[in-house]
Amino acid sequence: MPSFVFYLLALLCMSSAIYMVFQRQPLSAAFALVLCFLGLAGLYAMLMAPLLAILQVLVYAGAIMALIVFVVMLLNVQDTDLPTEPKLKRSVALALLASVPLGALMYRVFLKLPGEAKDAAILQNQSFGGIEAVGKHLFTQYTFPFEVISLMLTVAVVGVVVLAKRRI
Repeated sequence: MPSFVFYLLALLCMSSAIYMVFQRQPLSAAFALVLCFLGLAGLYAMLMAPLLAILQVLVYAGAIMALIVFVVMLLNVQDTDLPTEPKLKRSVALALLASVPLGALMYRVFLKLPGEAKDAAILQNQSFGGIEAVGKHLFTQYTFPFEVISLMLTVAVVGVVVLAKRRI
């Protein structure tokens, strides 16, 4: 049963990500990204990392996606501003080119994992994915990258507002 749920969540993530990339409407692509984020939250829950699963839903599927939707709405993209039809031949060629190394990597991973993960002891550790472990890493090792990302998001929103005001 767990492998079925894993494959179902992986299929949800992959199909929504592919749909997002090939979607012409930015708002539909944003909602497909929400589905991908929810699938990732399910995968985190399967890894027995409940904090990461909850943070994935609250931060990414909630806050970040609300920010992206507001930015898309603020830009007010018209149908005439969107590209007509994507170059299907080039898109298919690029997708096939990108899928070859990805397929080789997946084949190698599945050869190394004959059913059970060899590092299952790491997943059984109580601190894996817990509040204490995540907080310890976030506020010691990753404080600077965390603050840089928040600053970049703020600058991006301010830039979109300035561009939208200029257009109006």
